[in-house]
Amino acid sequence: MQGSTIDPAKTALNYHHNSEATVEAHGVEHHDFRIQGLIVFLIAEGMIFVGLFTAYLAFRAVAPSWPPEGTPKLELLLPGINTIILISSSFVIHNADTAIKKNDVAGLRTWFAATALMGAIFLGGQIYEYTHLEFGLSTNLFASTFYVLTGFHGLHVLLGLGAMIAVLWRSFKPGHYSSEHHFGVEAAEIYWHFVDIVWIVLFTILYLI
Repeated sequence: MQGSTIDPAKTALNYHHNSEATVEAHGVEHHDFRIQGLIVFLIAEGMIFVGLFTAYLAFRAVAPSWPPEGTPKLELLLPGINTIILISSSFVIHNADTAIKKNDVAGLRTWFAATALMGAIFLGGQIYEYTHLEFGLSTNLFASTFYVLTGFHGLHVLLGLGAMIAVLWRSFKPGHYSSEHHFGVEAAEIYWHFVDIVWIVLFTILYLI
């Protein structure tokens, strides 16, 4: 009976070895669906913005005058500058993605820091505009929708800044990002492009038409 004794440790090792051999033989690997998951999330977020834009346009369509009479006109200079800054930041953050694909971690940090700074300037400009507007959240329907739309977008800009700061922090861990492993960089870039596209639509319907 001694010769038939089975060593559990050897059995486990053999199983592990055979499993690895099977994976290598059949080329089995798990596909990374994180980017697809992010895109699905952004589609859901986009639908929320579509609902808000649709409500705004519906209110505008049925109102006798829009904005209501007596509502101070919106200034275009500061929001226009903010728009240029935010759109330009999309090109800047793309340089970070290009840099990491060349294993240029220093370039990644430089371009992400520049993008984060531009996003912070955008938020600062929006706060400055809020403090100088001559109407409040409850002044009328136009004012309410204006604050909801710009505020909700501003929240997304803030979340994008948080994502970039997280990427910058992790980039100081040796080997965390490379040409082969840079999901965080790509995710932050895709999210930031989404924020920019939403702002272009928002700027158009609030300030231009």
